[in-house]
Formats: sequence, structure tokens, C-alpha cells
Amino acid sequence: QVQPVEAGGGLVQPGGSLRLSCAASGGSAGIDFMGWYRQAPGKGREFVAGIRRSGRTTYADSVKGRFTISRDNAKNTVNLQMNNLRPEDTAVYYCNTVPVNPSSWGQGTQVTVSS
Repeated sequence: QVQPVEAGGGLVQPGGSLRLSCAASGGSAGIDFMGWYRQAPGKGREFVAGIRRSGRTTYADSVKGRFTISRDNAKNTVNLQMNNLRPEDTAVYYCNTVPVNPSSWGQGTQVTVSS
């Protein structure tokens, strides 16, 4: 069972960039489809981006062209490069399998986009 540890969040101004990382103990390398999700204040958790072992990616429409997901199977990591951040990207970001495993939610990492 994958147990993710997310890192890399912080406070950034609109238009700025952050790179999130997810270290998945239990071995994400053996899992085909890994993804990033986020939960904004007062809202439900939503899918942001996913990546298969083959490298094939998929993105939510709201982040297409701004976010890039990548993975390193040898290191059991999944990363999310976020560029041109907007205030509406403010949320706690989590990684998990796709579809989600309810037992594999980590603590998440807070991303705040504000001037």
C-alpha cells in the first residue's frame, strides 16, 4: 500500500512557480497510474493531474498548459511543476493513485497563491 509524503508547497505570488514532490513509500513504481489532487478551502478534493508508468499524462482543464506532472519510478517519486500560478490554485495538494485509494491519503502540502 502506497503511503505518500508530499512536500514543496509554500506561499507564492500570482504568476510564480512551485515544484511539488511526492515520495511514495510502499513503492509507486509498481503502480501504473499516480496522480495529484487538491482541496481548496470549503471545496471538495479534485483531480489535478495523473501520469502512467509509460509517461502518458492527463490534466484537469484548469491546469493544462501551466502544470507538468512527472515521475521517477526508480526513486518512487511523483512531481508536479506548477507555473503561472493563480490565486484559485490555492489549496492543499495531495498525491494518490488513480483512482484514489482512500487509505493512501497523506498530509498534503499547502500551496497559497497571493500577493
